[in-house]
Amino acid sequence: MIDSALSAELVAVLVAVTQGQPRVLTTQCARALPAGPLQHSHQSLQNGVRQWVEEQTHHELGYVEQLYTFADKGRFYASGERVISVSYLALTIEDTTQEVDEVGWQDWYRYFPWEDWRLGMPALLSQQLIPALTVWAQSDRALENERWQRVAYAFGLEGSSWNEDMVLQRYELLFEAGLVDEAKRLTQSSVDSNESVLGLSMRYDHRRILATGMARLRAKIKYRPVMFELMPDEFTLLQLQQTVEAIAGRVLHKQNFRRLIEQQNVVEETGVLTAGAAGRPAKLFRFKGDVVLERAIAGTKLPLARQAR
Repeated sequence: MIDSALSAELVAVLVAVTQGQPRVLTTQCARALPAGPLQHSHQSLQNGVRQWVEEQTHHELGYVEQLYTFADKGRFYASGERVISVSYLALTIEDTTQEVDEVGWQDWYRYFPWEDWRLGMPALLSQQLIPALTVWAQSDRALENERWQRVAYAFGLEGSSWNEDMVLQRYELLFEAGLVDEAKRLTQSSVDSNESVLGLSMRYDHRRILATGMARLRAKIKYRPVMFELMPDEFTLLQLQQTVEAIAGRVLHKQNFRRLIEQQNVVEETGVLTAGAAGRPAKLFRFKGDVVLERAIAGTKLPLARQAR
């Protein structure tokens, strides 16, 4: 038996934070991430993903890092070719000047509404997800304990705390339990036309790829100064804190956050105050040059506020 042909796809998770909301650039009317096949003309994988993003969205990429290679059995194009997806995470500032059909920026919590804890535990978790996962765990007596342990650990139950980095594990549990639309499809290309309470579905496994990008970025902001890629040249400390909170989906202790920034010595004052805003003018800061060169910050932790479950 001859194996089906292999095809390599390049996928980009392009993230920005705009007015305190984490955003992701999408194609196909919010149903897919920018993507395209690796071609002989591409000088490298990264060169290929840059070309596809710029061609499809008219948005140039700055910071890019390889995210993950998805090569699971069962990933096929409609033509029958087995597809391997090489994904990349890119950080940028949202560009509203370019308008392209079917391309747009979306709030990433539109795809993962249970991941935003900035106002406390989402009601969706206690009212729908946890009861549905409980039923799923109990549906197989042989696996009930194992399933429930995974649910409790991933969703912060029974003494476990909510870990914002476990975006992918939570999505994959919901997929395994058959709760998200992607798990209900008969073919990879079919998409539910309606947006469910469990978020907007995406074509193929692009929501899984987005979950991987979210998890990587949430973890990375704790130990590397990548936030400067999402910030304007000058900003207030409040704006920086709100950007971190948007990505983490959690509230930060204001004083601890500012003390952490001071200890890390990653920003410097510009000598300018904000103007034209209501209230007391705030100092404007910028990242130091060595931070812009991606100097590693060892031991950085987010000072997350404890929230009742």
